[in-house]
Amino acid sequence: MANKVMKKIAIFASGTGSNFEAVARACQEGIINAKVSLLVCDKPEALVVSKAGRLNVEVLVLTPKEYESKKAYEEAILAQLQKYKVELMVLAGYMRLVGQTLLKAYPDKIVNIHPSLLPEFPGVNSIKRAFESGVKETGITVHYVDSGIDTGPIIAQRVVGIDENETLESLEEKMHKVEHELYVEVLKKLCEG
Repeated sequence: MANKVMKKIAIFASGTGSNFEAVARACQEGIINAKVSLLVCDKPEALVVSKAGRLNVEVLVLTPKEYESKKAYEEAILAQLQKYKVELMVLAGYMRLVGQTLLKAYPDKIVNIHPSLLPEFPGVNSIKRAFESGVKETGITVHYVDSGIDTGPIIAQRVVGIDENETLESLEEKMHKVEHELYVEVLKKLCEG
C-alpha cells in the first residue's frame, strides 16, 4: 500500500509550547499524518522557540510591532507559509487574533484549541475564570478559526470535571493533559483526508 501524502502544517504559538510539543511529537511519531513545516511565534523569548529547535522544526519569529500594520505582519507570515507549502494552520497558545489576510488565504484551514467548553469562557484566562466561577465542569474545545474571539465552528469538545477539592494548579494540569490528547486526536482525523 502506498504511503499517504503528509499534510504540511504550521503551528502558531506564543508561550511555553506544551501543545506545540505534543502535536510535533505526534507528527514525528507518525500518529498524525503531517509534517510540522514551521513554528510561527510572535515572541522571541518564548519557551516554544527552544522546544522547536530541539525537535528540528524550522522557526519563524516575527514581532508584530516591527510592522506598520497587522496586514503587513500577516503578509510576512503568509509569504513564509507559502514558501513552506503549508496546508493547515494550527494555533497552540497563539495569543493574537488572526486577521483577514490569513483568514482569506486559509479558509477553513485554521484550527485552534481553547481551554473551556465554548461558548463558555472565551478569550484569555479561561481556566482561572471557570475555576473561580464555581462551575462543576469545564473542558477543552477544538474549533475552526473565524474573525471572532473563539467563535468559529466547533470540531470537538471534551469535558473536564472540577473536583470538590480541586486547586487552580491541579485543574490546569488536568486541562493540559486533556488538551494534548484531544488536539492530537482531532489533527489526526483532519490530516487523514
